[in-house]
Amino acid sequence: MTGFTVALVLVVAAAGLLRWRRPAWYWLTFGVTLATLRVLVRYASVMDACGLTVPPSRWRLTLARITNRPVPVSRPPRILRFRPTRTGLVLRLGLRPGQDAFDLAAASDRLRHSFSMYGVTSREVRSGVVELRMTGYDVLKRVQMPAKVDTRPMRVPVALREDGSVHYRDYRAVPHALTLGATESGKSVYQRNLVAGLAPMDVALVGIDCKQGVELFPLARRFSALADNPDTAADLLDALVSRMEGVYQLIRAEQRITAAVPDAEIAADIWDLPVHVRPVPVVVLVDEVAELALFASKEEERRRDRIITALVRLAQLGRAAGIYLEICGQRFGSELGKGITMLRAQLTGRTAHRVNDETSANMAFGDISPDAVLAAIQIPAELRGIAIAGDSTGGWHRIRAPHTSLRQAVNICNRHADCTPHLPELAPFRPELTSSSESPVPLSKPAPVTA
Repeated sequence: MTGFTVALVLVVAAAGLLRWRRPAWYWLTFGVTLATLRVLVRYASVMDACGLTVPPSRWRLTLARITNRPVPVSRPPRILRFRPTRTGLVLRLGLRPGQDAFDLAAASDRLRHSFSMYGVTSREVRSGVVELRMTGYDVLKRVQMPAKVDTRPMRVPVALREDGSVHYRDYRAVPHALTLGATESGKSVYQRNLVAGLAPMDVALVGIDCKQGVELFPLARRFSALADNPDTAADLLDALVSRMEGVYQLIRAEQRITAAVPDAEIAADIWDLPVHVRPVPVVVLVDEVAELALFASKEEERRRDRIITALVRLAQLGRAAGIYLEICGQRFGSELGKGITMLRAQLTGRTAHRVNDETSANMAFGDISPDAVLAAIQIPAELRGIAIAGDSTGGWHRIRAPHTSLRQAVNICNRHADCTPHLPELAPFRPELTSSSESPVPLSKPAPVTA
């Protein structure tokens, strides 16, 4: 009996230590079993306490009365599927007549406390079927991306959601996106993950970094074009507009609108073209959009209007030509001038890290969801990398990208430098790669030598 007691104490101590230091390991070893038993045993009583049951139907009451049986109890939603995962549990529930998916969404916080889980989220799979995703620990505290992800062309896994699922940046589904974040909020890390995910793909990367290129120029070996000041950015955007017009001419020539061609083969964008003539898609990353919209003179104002007009044209027309925008900035508001709200209207994907003012959060999510605005302004400063991601459908998620250092991103870009396509329209903007043996440029004047 003493040996059994000692073994039990050691197991409990190991479980407590894992839960404190390695919550993911604790979940895979102990937590998933305990949580499964807890959910299955408490399911009926918890659903009844949360008001998620329906009274028995008339025919059941009549049958009980005829057969002289006890009155049937209220019924909770049916469990159609129960699946443990590496971060929690997934329950697929079949709703009873009279129930609504909003009932489960409104009761998610009560279910979280009742089942002793870290978080509970719900989504409607189809009519009458709702999926509950329960997380057993804080998956965003120490982000670990799964070993296997669903990678497809132009679909990049960039972050982890609070329900344990992977957050993808799918350019085919959401062509253009806006990413906001104050200084030291994790916006640069999110951008590095995006570039690192695009590096192995057959895609041209174009960067505009008006901070003299300190963010994007280290990744220059994988970029087909780069601009480090507003003047060069204006010329680069004009070249992209010219490329877009050329791609449309190619699509017109290859549309194959004849009576002998099935409707499914008629080309309307680059993805409908044959592979041997399909232009390479282009992803344009703008690191600080406010620097492109500021001006202090009439000449800079004309340049600013030229830049914003080109961005709006690319956002409105670039999707079919395979040109996708990734607009990033610390601040994004209507005070940046005319055309900014028009540009924002074309940016379907929205991601907001910690912002310093409510106006920026409203520009990101004001037209999507008031709850997302509230969640964005409540991100604490010490949790770098936490962000709110949403789209035009009104749905939003709390996400966090895994930490990727600049050195890691540079290594990935250098490893896939041979994937960098050469675009004739953007050849003047191809970054010049200098040797590391060259002497660095001094950042300050040397101190005078005293005798």
